[in-house]
Amino acid sequence: MTSPAPVVERAPLSFNQQFLRVFDKGDGEGPFGPKYNIVCGWRIRGPIAVGPLHDALTDVVTRHEALRSRIVLDGEDGHQEIFPPSRPSLVVKDLSGAEPDRRGPAAEELLIEVESGAYGLEDLPLLRAFLGQFDSDDAILVLVAHHTAADEWSMRLIMRDLAVRYAIRTGELVPDLPPVRQYREFTRWQQSSDADGRSQRYWREKLDGARIFATPTDHPRSANLPKETAWYRFSVEKEVTDRLTEVARTTKSSPFMVLLAAYSVVLQRSSGLTDIVVPTFTSGRAHGGFHDTVGSFFNFVPLRMDLSGCESFRQAVTRVRSTCLEAYTRDIPFAKILEEAPELMSPAAADDRAVLAFQVFRSPLGSDRHTVGGLEYAEFRERRLPQASGGDVPDGAMWHLELLPAGGINGTLAYNTNLFLESTIAEMAADFRQVLRSAVVALDAPLARF
Repeated sequence: MTSPAPVVERAPLSFNQQFLRVFDKGDGEGPFGPKYNIVCGWRIRGPIAVGPLHDALTDVVTRHEALRSRIVLDGEDGHQEIFPPSRPSLVVKDLSGAEPDRRGPAAEELLIEVESGAYGLEDLPLLRAFLGQFDSDDAILVLVAHHTAADEWSMRLIMRDLAVRYAIRTGELVPDLPPVRQYREFTRWQQSSDADGRSQRYWREKLDGARIFATPTDHPRSANLPKETAWYRFSVEKEVTDRLTEVARTTKSSPFMVLLAAYSVVLQRSSGLTDIVVPTFTSGRAHGGFHDTVGSFFNFVPLRMDLSGCESFRQAVTRVRSTCLEAYTRDIPFAKILEEAPELMSPAAADDRAVLAFQVFRSPLGSDRHTVGGLEYAEFRERRLPQASGGDVPDGAMWHLELLPAGGINGTLAYNTNLFLESTIAEMAADFRQVLRSAVVALDAPLARF
């Protein structure tokens, strides 16, 4: 159902939302289309009353304006229109036929079903829920939000807030949520913030002569093949991530830096280049006042690695660590970075090349399992099945590595099927796993061995 005319107000787009306009072709697809969604699932233990759950979802939409804001692309800059709260969709599915040992796969199948759906920006609110009930005390709750309104950090906030409001709606004596700053406040803060001259100078000097790393595609864009975003999944064993953690400690790095170093070695081997620019994402939440705000905060950041002269993986990690520390302390919106390096993205325009972003995620809420009132919830991470259609990647492909609290990594390579074959993506994942496994057990071995 389409919402009525806005009665709250208009707000500017964030720099991130403006960046997404680069991929907008005016065809109703891409980042402003119905497939650009983010989906997360939680296994719920305890009895669930559907009515109070639906009310709690409405409370979350009321609390976070981003979930009831519509993006208008007219004009040079565009804007957001903020609507009054409305009741989100809640679909209940009976999964009681799944035997206990089949509940995990059944939960993943529901996630895939939801991820393959289309949920347009015109249908507010931009949050929807699907509840799959196995029995009276076991369920899978799947939340989907449009990615222009929420990021991964936001999805964990939504679930946290939903659990609190559900507890209150069912009469539990738990503290209510404190007031929250809205996403429009963030966009206005961005617009009014003075440019950081030192950071801009850093990016101008760091990216002088640099070009983003673009991977050869299997099909040119000019072939105009039908596009879907398929998701190839793989895993990394706990034994490897235990060693990865030790390497991070030894080199005074983060697990992300070690993983990025391994990926950079893979790219060096395949291309012969030692000057490599890999795009990744930061949370975009350097301003602590917005840590509890739902919105599309993530920032696209190009990391330029110089692997020339690196003889061991330890040296590669040291180079990557230095680059990351420099970049993170000078994190500014990507649009501002491009002003200092206007030719950076030129390889992405080639007909037979595409950019692959690389990201590693850890939940901002720490623990994987939470109890609020009479319910326990834990994020569903048992993602093993590949799928032919999922949330859209606007152009190219994206690595997503999730560090699991119990050890191990869930890996996903989301890729545009009009550009890449599944066999090519599978080979990329296999190369990365092989280099990572070799590197973390032979930190000082020659890179040529990997």
